[in-house]
Amino acid sequence: MYTPRHGCMPDGSGAIGSHWERWNMSLYYIVHVHQASPRSNKRTKPDLQLLLVQDNDTSIVTVSPDLSTEHVESQGFDAAATKKLLRKLDWHLIPLCFLDRTNIGNARLDHLEKDLNLHGLQYNDCLAVLFPFYIAAEIPSNIMMKRTRPSIWLTFIMFFWSLAMILQGFVKNYSGLMATRVFLGVFEGGLFPGVNYYISQWYVRDECGFRMALFFSAATLAGAFGGILARGIAEMSGVGGKAAWAWIFILEGLLSIIVSTSAYWAIYDYPSTAGFLTPKERAEVERRLDEDHGHLSNDFDMKYVYQALKDWKIYILALLCMAAFCPIYSFALFLPTIIKNMGYTSNDAQLMSVPPYVCACVFTIGASWYADKVKKRGIFLLGFQLIAIVGFALLVATKKPSIQYAGTVLAAIGIYPQVPLGMAWNSGNIGGSVKRGVGIAMQVMGGNCGGIIASYVYLTRDSPRFKIGHSILIGIVSMAFFLTLFMKTWFARENARRDKLAVQAGTGTSETTEEQKAMERELADDVPWFRYTT
Repeated sequence: MYTPRHGCMPDGSGAIGSHWERWNMSLYYIVHVHQASPRSNKRTKPDLQLLLVQDNDTSIVTVSPDLSTEHVESQGFDAAATKKLLRKLDWHLIPLCFLDRTNIGNARLDHLEKDLNLHGLQYNDCLAVLFPFYIAAEIPSNIMMKRTRPSIWLTFIMFFWSLAMILQGFVKNYSGLMATRVFLGVFEGGLFPGVNYYISQWYVRDECGFRMALFFSAATLAGAFGGILARGIAEMSGVGGKAAWAWIFILEGLLSIIVSTSAYWAIYDYPSTAGFLTPKERAEVERRLDEDHGHLSNDFDMKYVYQALKDWKIYILALLCMAAFCPIYSFALFLPTIIKNMGYTSNDAQLMSVPPYVCACVFTIGASWYADKVKKRGIFLLGFQLIAIVGFALLVATKKPSIQYAGTVLAAIGIYPQVPLGMAWNSGNIGGSVKRGVGIAMQVMGGNCGGIIASYVYLTRDSPRFKIGHSILIGIVSMAFFLTLFMKTWFARENARRDKLAVQAGTGTSETTEEQKAMERELADDVPWFRYTT
């Protein structure tokens, strides 16, 4: 591990000397410290310059120790007190949910296509048009949330996507439905990456997976509740001169409007301003985050955005997220139709879509809790990917409705836990607040590319068995399995390599110097003492 050494320069100035420390084959660090210039007379700590020499390319980077990252003294929280503090955070932060996007799958069974005169691939087009705008909104949305406040930005987008959802209940044709789906994508695009980034600002890395699962489980419960609600709303056909499918959009949109109007007061921005915490609790939350995140920068700077855009690991994990989102969107958007084609009535299919979601919710929360407990992600992802493959294989291999239905349950159990596990894996392996926010948005962007594919996986011409669609999803989940295996192996080997180099260098980690803190803020998870979650 790199350890700065103090000494005097030849001129006796007392500045810290320069030392070579080899870490990454061709990567070396030369550290120089200079006193602040007169223009920065408010700074009481020296600037730090890093001379980076990599592959014969030399550059000098100047960084300044961030006074805001001073270590907060422990308030004496033992294990029981910490557990109580986490429960308090959970009760105030986790109740964020949504039931807006998948309701079009329920509306389809109530004659949406017939009433709007949709034919050919027009229904699939209406599903797919949401995702390009959803994807385009994700990184700007996370940056806006960083530049404003979570309570302001999340409230803003929640209100307008709820309004877009209500408007879907008033459309008269294909063009109207396409337009409302575009606006739904624009405003909803910031929700999932925003909430995942928000969670990472309150919990340490090994606690995020379970909390992300609690949030994402809202999607599974929304699917279950949406099926029950759609069954009840089916009886409203003709009320106010509107079809049942229109009332599904209107009533669920109104419910989201109610949630959004209270969100501004319900969302707490940051630990330092959380009114529900005592001063000692706020200090303890910030101490835990500082200890977990190291001394990484929380200030907005475009260089941290570029760091995320250049990190190959984020792109692999984004592709892995795409391979999870594609079957999830396919499942959510077409499950009622798949069940109906097994030989059940529309009303029965609405109700029978509930158990797969309930099972998925239980396994999503349970697996993420245990993954946090053992501090592992990859092995759980591999297991659930195999379960999903078995589920879709049952749908392909048999005509027996009961076994096919069991296949939908296994598929749900296998695909839904992959999202919070994968999100926690990515966010926990990115250093720095801004880089993490952009990296999460990049991952969700990749995931939602899977939504575009999902919109065309199940085509009407392939009904009633949809064997081609199920086979496509088997291939995509199989790809995810090998990507997960690759990343798990790479993270483990990189950790072992850094451990070995630390032993060879004979350095310790008991005390972090100002130079190391500045280097960590500059290089994020590329510093040699960062360890990845496997």
